[in-house]
Amino acid sequence: MNHPADPQDAAGRRAAMVEQIQAETGIDEVLIAHLVDGFYDRVRADPLIGPVFNDRIKDWGPHLEQMRLFWSSVALMSGVYHGRPMPKHLPLPVDARHFDRWLELFEGAARDLCPPAAADHFIERARRIAESLELGVAGANGVRPGKGERYLRPAEAWTPAD
Repeated sequence: MNHPADPQDAAGRRAAMVEQIQAETGIDEVLIAHLVDGFYDRVRADPLIGPVFNDRIKDWGPHLEQMRLFWSSVALMSGVYHGRPMPKHLPLPVDARHFDRWLELFEGAARDLCPPAAADHFIERARRIAESLELGVAGANGVRPGKGERYLRPAEAWTPAD
């Protein structure tokens, strides 16, 4: 016989999972905010991906808050982020080069700003996120990369502003 899930049991399980991840990695909301803020400082200054962000984000405060919630949900399984990142990324003029640079900046920030266990935890998830978003962007542009292939925008799609 199936019983409806008890919301209190689900909340308790989630809280226990968050506590376990925090104990194993040292990640908490303060560290997440520190990483997000430090990472996006690097993004805004980057010549390749900075323009992609700076052309679209005029008020960084709300974006950074959403990214803190996103990384809390990703890193701690906290469930506090309720957005849909894929649709926001599909129309962007980005490809494998941008995702590689995003990862390079993220990994550098994580290694510089976080204890090793936390950095490893964040980086593992960031790699999965980048791969997923790159595949989504490729698909939105009518490209289905094969196993091990990367999505590169056609040369004619590049403009000096890119």
